Amino acid sequence: MAFDYSAGSLVRARGREWVVLPASCPDLLVLRPLGGSDDDIAAVLPFETVEDATFAPPEPGDLGDQRAAGLLRTALRVGFRSGAGPFRSLAGIAVEPRAYQLVPLLMALRQRTVRLLISDDVGIGKTIEAGLIASELLAQGEAKGLAVLCSPALAEQWQQELRTKFGIDAELVLSSTVSRLERGLDLGQSLFDRYPHVIVSTDFIKSPRHRDDFVRHCPDLVIVDEAHTCVVAEDTSTASQSQLRYELLRRVAEDETRHLLLVTATPHSGKESAFRNLLGLVRPELADVSLDSESGRKLLARHFVARKRADVRQYLTKEDGLGDDSLAERTAFPSDRFFKDETYKLSPEYRALLDDAIAYASERVEQAGSQGRREARIAWWSAIALLRSLVSSPRAAAQTLRTRSAAAIAASAEEADRLGAPLTGDAADSDAMEGMDVAPGAETTEDPRSYLSDLAKIAEQLEGPAKDLKLKALIKHLKALLADGHNPIVFCRYIPTAEYLAEQLENDKESGRRGPLGAKTVVRAVTGTLSPQQRIERIERLAEEAGEDAAARRVLIATDCLSEGVNLQHHFDAVVHYDLAWNPTRHDQREGRVDRYGQRRDQVRVITLYGDDNGIDGKVLEVLIKKHRQIKKDLGISVSVPDELSTGVTDAIVEWLLMRGREDQDALFGADAFKVSTARLDSDWNSAAEREKASRSRFAQRSVRPQEVAREVAAIREALGGAGEIDTFVRESLGALGAVLRGDGDDFTAQVGGTPAGLRDALAPTVGAEVIERDRPIPFRADPAVARGEAALVRTDPVVGALASHVLNSALDPQADGARPARRCGVITTDAVGTLTTLLLVRYRFHLTLPSRNGDKQLIAEDARLLAFEGSPRKARWLPPEQARALLEATATRSTDRHYAERTMTRLLTHLSDAHGHVESYGEELAAELDASHRRVRQASGEIVRGLSVTAQKPADVLGVYAYLPAVPAPSAVPAAAPGVSA
Repeated sequence: MAFDYSAGSLVRARGREWVVLPASCPDLLVLRPLGGSDDDIAAVLPFETVEDATFAPPEPGDLGDQRAAGLLRTALRVGFRSGAGPFRSLAGIAVEPRAYQLVPLLMALRQRTVRLLISDDVGIGKTIEAGLIASELLAQGEAKGLAVLCSPALAEQWQQELRTKFGIDAELVLSSTVSRLERGLDLGQSLFDRYPHVIVSTDFIKSPRHRDDFVRHCPDLVIVDEAHTCVVAEDTSTASQSQLRYELLRRVAEDETRHLLLVTATPHSGKESAFRNLLGLVRPELADVSLDSESGRKLLARHFVARKRADVRQYLTKEDGLGDDSLAERTAFPSDRFFKDETYKLSPEYRALLDDAIAYASERVEQAGSQGRREARIAWWSAIALLRSLVSSPRAAAQTLRTRSAAAIAASAEEADRLGAPLTGDAADSDAMEGMDVAPGAETTEDPRSYLSDLAKIAEQLEGPAKDLKLKALIKHLKALLADGHNPIVFCRYIPTAEYLAEQLENDKESGRRGPLGAKTVVRAVTGTLSPQQRIERIERLAEEAGEDAAARRVLIATDCLSEGVNLQHHFDAVVHYDLAWNPTRHDQREGRVDRYGQRRDQVRVITLYGDDNGIDGKVLEVLIKKHRQIKKDLGISVSVPDELSTGVTDAIVEWLLMRGREDQDALFGADAFKVSTARLDSDWNSAAEREKASRSRFAQRSVRPQEVAREVAAIREALGGAGEIDTFVRESLGALGAVLRGDGDDFTAQVGGTPAGLRDALAPTVGAEVIERDRPIPFRADPAVARGEAALVRTDPVVGALASHVLNSALDPQADGARPARRCGVITTDAVGTLTTLLLVRYRFHLTLPSRNGDKQLIAEDARLLAFEGSPRKARWLPPEQARALLEATATRSTDRHYAERTMTRLLTHLSDAHGHVESYGEELAAELDASHRRVRQASGEIVRGLSVTAQKPADVLGVYAYLPAVPAPSAVPAAAPGVSA
């Protein structure tokens, strides 16, 4: 027998109620459980029993208290996984976006083909913004596949972010995974056809061998992380890797129907031509249009968003042009970084070693200068490697002294530069961080009995705080940080240095040796010897080992393999620069790992350790690091210094050191070469800062006004609820279910050992079976940026979802075991009303037709609304929505007689059908409002809204009925109140 059910109909099959989805046909019903998610969709064949389902009315004897309506409403809304409004994906993602993060999404939905350059400041949440756009385009059918191009070190983090926050499962396409993926392909099949969502290593895919296949089968939505590394300036000659990446993106962007999101915090990198090339990928006209003209700025504004923290720290306030602060959102970024530069002096033994090394390097460079340009460049890179490793640590020095220089095999001067520069420099625009933290070599011969081997033996004898006074200074400053309650990250340049510091600082359980930082301090090192996933796992283990003990502390020793992309703000709140980077942008990247949204401390501590007498550190700090800090303080954002300019300064420092030694460093600032290099640096850097300042003002995000954002935020909160509602729901529900709550502030903990077994079983997969079995406290945080094992007070958190599901199911089942916080009925006597007032909780279903470039998409969405009227259902005087919502806050003035309450509810339910006409007409009004909202969000493109429609499915479901009685003197014959009727 063929089926004859329209989309949105309610049916009963397999012992439960379902909603019929648009994909159904006469021979097959596609169903979603009532209140369920898309993950629960099932197909039913004609031989199965299917019948019309009607939503049963509430039972008048199953009365709840004053909290019942609010808890049921929230529990219902938390269960929605696809909203009826223009943002289809927001109900189903596991993150509650900040209001300012909706701006790029609004910009995207106004474009038929999305092309955006998202350049918000470090730590604002660009990954979330890109993920919001991706999940929305996929949910609407505007995109069928997704590719994220990023550094291999960040690939697994992107995979985790997309899976856990947006429900997008993506395959990793890396040099280490491609063979396995290709083995599962059919003959002639591309892996980009087999896997719709992929995260691809930019450096792997840029080679001609893989690039052509990717371009031919590229998904229709591409996100490019750290996009500034994929373009080159026109005057740059040594950027072959960036050139390959640019060629890849240029070909990807050639398809005008492909959505493209470019993500970077540093779109300029100090070079206007590189910025223009980046804009040209977004839209070719932007590469040449005059950005000084009004038309040019308007064109750019549609595709470019760049905000600093000060722009979004307080958003949707009266200062933004809104009438009041009812929608105001304040984001708790750390207020500022506290910088402290700490110096140390070399021990006599270490000073002697450094002087011997400088003398050797000076002689070697001088000799090589007469042997040809190739030999001169090899000697130069060998000298820099030697000096940098010696300044870093005795362990790094020993390894460099024994290791052959990478540049020694070069066949030309150009090849020597290509091989030597990455290992000894700190280029800011290089995304090839992998392998760059190994100690460089300085040896240019293969003679194991060379002079450098003798120096290496001396270096080995200098390990430990007695002769390595840099280490001694670090221990002193770490103790102070730990005593103040901080958990610091110590950044080093080289792997041997990081491993050396970890050995010197950690507690050795096997030998019983206690480290200098205390028995409860856990120290671990993370370097490029670990894979990206292993690095994250080690950090998580470090956090677990330190535990929740207030006296426990954790110290992470890391190389720059962690300086980009990895989020460390949940576990660490201070940074120590053990080795100075020779490009200040690297310092900003390191500090940005902890100074970002989600950091609980208002101020991040930054200690920069520098040598007072090693001939290098003091000058780098004075000329590069401090100037970078000052520019950032003035502008509120970081301005990159071009690599060649910072290299020019450091080259002048090294050259002076090799010629004059350590003792004549004060005269360096008067040297002509140094004056020229620093003058050029200052001029270009100041110009870049002024351009950035002007562009931030001139190109400020103005294509989406705060009033437009406010309107959509209000609609979202009306449909899905806000953080305050979730906080109340979680506290009241857990308390009513028997949990033990501790904490009076924004954050609290809950022990659920005394709650019903059904709730404990539902929570175990989300917080861990051991937490439930041992009744450990579950931390609940007001800040949605939570660490593993914590729950965020947002509707999409798995713990909140499990709790809401339990509350909803127990409310719908009067026979459920244990406490039932929410009920479908309630009679409350209160002075909040002057006459009998009835509150209805109604679930509406809407049938949406959303046009897209891939064809119309038919969807069913749900919404929950509160309706209230005074008097009887037949002569109802309907109240405006804000008055209906206000009833949720009404408190019982006194108890209500149980029998009187049941009689009141029975009469109300008997005549409730008289109010159904208004309930249905309100659903039609909602459908019209939703239709207008969809059109408003897509207002810039007429093609996007052609054919759009929203209709209400009838009948609506009345889930809850709550009567509010005026608090007049009770009749004398009224018996005692039964428990549970009112609170």
